[in-house]
Amino acid sequence: MAVLNKIRQRSLFLILIIALALFSFVLADLFRNSDALTSKSQNIVATINGKDITREDFLQKVEVAQRQAGPNATNTQVVNRIWDQEVRKAVMESQYEALGISIEKDKMRDLIKTALATNPEFLNEAGIFDENKLNEFIANLKEIAPQPGFFNGQPITYSDWTNYEQSLATNALQQNYYNLVKAGLTGTLAEGELDHNLEGHKVDIKYVQVPYTAIPDSTVAVSKSDISAYIKAHKKQYEVDESRDIRYVEFKEEATLEDEEAIKAELNMYLNGRLVDDTGRKDTIVAFSQVKNHAQYINTIAGSNEKYEERFVFKNSLPTPYADSIYNLNVGEVFGPYKHDGQFKLTKLIAEKNIPDSAKVRHILIPFLGARSAAPDIIQTEAEAKATADSLLTILKKDRSKFPEFVEEFSSDQGSVQNEGRYDWHPYNTMVPEFNDFEFEGEVGDLGVVKTVFGFHIIEIEGQKDKKRAVNVGTISKKIEPSEATINKVFRDASKFEVEVDKKDFQEVATESKYTVRPINGIKVLDENITGIGSQRQIVRWAFEDESKVGDIKRFTISSGYAIVQLVAKHDKGLMAVEDASASVLPLIRKEKKAQIIKDRISATTLEDVAAAENTNVRTASAITMKTPTISGAGREPLVVGTAFGLDEGETSGLIEGEKGVYMIQVTKVTPAVALDNYQAAANRVEQRKTGAVTTKVYNALKAAAVIEDNRAKTQVQ
Repeated sequence: MAVLNKIRQRSLFLILIIALALFSFVLADLFRNSDALTSKSQNIVATINGKDITREDFLQKVEVAQRQAGPNATNTQVVNRIWDQEVRKAVMESQYEALGISIEKDKMRDLIKTALATNPEFLNEAGIFDENKLNEFIANLKEIAPQPGFFNGQPITYSDWTNYEQSLATNALQQNYYNLVKAGLTGTLAEGELDHNLEGHKVDIKYVQVPYTAIPDSTVAVSKSDISAYIKAHKKQYEVDESRDIRYVEFKEEATLEDEEAIKAELNMYLNGRLVDDTGRKDTIVAFSQVKNHAQYINTIAGSNEKYEERFVFKNSLPTPYADSIYNLNVGEVFGPYKHDGQFKLTKLIAEKNIPDSAKVRHILIPFLGARSAAPDIIQTEAEAKATADSLLTILKKDRSKFPEFVEEFSSDQGSVQNEGRYDWHPYNTMVPEFNDFEFEGEVGDLGVVKTVFGFHIIEIEGQKDKKRAVNVGTISKKIEPSEATINKVFRDASKFEVEVDKKDFQEVATESKYTVRPINGIKVLDENITGIGSQRQIVRWAFEDESKVGDIKRFTISSGYAIVQLVAKHDKGLMAVEDASASVLPLIRKEKKAQIIKDRISATTLEDVAAAENTNVRTASAITMKTPTISGAGREPLVVGTAFGLDEGETSGLIEGEKGVYMIQVTKVTPAVALDNYQAAANRVEQRKTGAVTTKVYNALKAAAVIEDNRAKTQVQ
């Protein structure tokens, strides 16, 4: 009983304890859910019309696209390309789902059949598409996945194939959707009549123009409050994304004049030869003109950037500015040093001979296992392929009429099979080296076997034309680049500047040191390029990091050396700041104010009186149409032209605020459009214009109406 009394006495205390426990449980669950939400948001690159695009899926597509694009495309360019594809896909799929349109299995087969109808890999002996071959090909890809098979001589995985099918389906769905939209577009007779009238209805006018330039800009005051009010009145035009302003000084690692002289001195050593090195030790370097083993001398001893190849070239293949000087050398003579393509070079004419500038051949290609572009079903070894080629050559030497038959039966070069193995007239150095040497160094009628990276070729030379002098040259080239001493100096200069601007004003220090400061304004979160230094995502990321504050300075290593960068300003998403908008808004406000000044000072009601008061002339313009609202002598003035078409013949307008000035007009003649018995032709033209714009305007309209949440910056896919 005593225990129960104590419990009753402390009931309020117990209730508080239980409540706190429950509250802590709820909080813990809330934090757990918050972590989960944060984790989810970091994994969603975008949400488009309610559909999520995951980071993993997005980056996988970027990786594939980057491999296909190669080194010529930056990561940001590829990301943006995939982004555009994914946005289009999501926007259009929401339309397909709403309409219930899809690509079914039978339709998919028809699409593949149409796309591959002429591909030789899927044709039967009669040259007709064989669906069984396609099924076998797909089944094989699926069985060996993830290892690749081969399609048109290129590796392809089962995943690549399904992506190809998906792209065919996507294109077909999109075309079906556009066709549905086009089917709903017509040009009515009323629209045809209107279009005809807009083009054919004409007016002649007299007019007076008081140009805005008649009032000096300096006499029209525009305040910050005027600009602010204008921005607020035209919000849509002045909405801006979050952006950053930076400035930087670039420290370039580039060769000095001393560095260039040192490179030329090294080439002169090869030109003249030497017996001792700089320390006086014996170090014989033979003069370039006396060398016999050119490959060893150029590639190894001189360490040339341009490696030696024992190939002949015509004059047009030599460096253009120096072609005459090199081509006119005698065998054994050397030209240079000369500066070309960012390098200093020495060129020696090693040999010369007359070579046809074009040839015509036919060939049979016998591939072997491991040869480039060999089909996956090739199992014969190199030795077996050589034996096949030799046996066919023996037969052909006795009976060349069998050549087309052997091409059809044995050759794997699909590009020439349809032409009996023939490559018609083509210039020197078109084919791989071994093939080229045989066809251009042999004689017409020669027949032989040549091995290349593609297999064994049985080649017959059918023709040669226009023999002329070709030369074999060897070039020692040295890239013009900064010396180690120059690189070290650039590093010291950049480091010194970085330390000094941390204590003093950025611009002040740069001016004292005679460095150029480059201001870059309006950088967006997904931008890549910085004017002057190219692709610099690292700088853009830093500028948008929460930890980066206005005034912060950071050094970045860039391809040309270093950039010392200062974050100058942060601009939030919303309306453009008055300072940023003033350059574009100021002329517009001035124009409005000038128009009001002009209107206020004009009291005359006739063209002649206005012209006299404003010290100008009455001018004329003929055959003005609504479709092309241009006035002779004044330019494009849609509002003035529209006013003219609202007046009767002989009627005078009031003052009109045009694009280039204030106008008063009088209609002197109205010429109605010629009435037609039937406006169907005009209606058809209207319909053609509508349907012609579907493929561009429809998607743009759908995209503008879509709800797109772009998280690329947050998920760090760029």
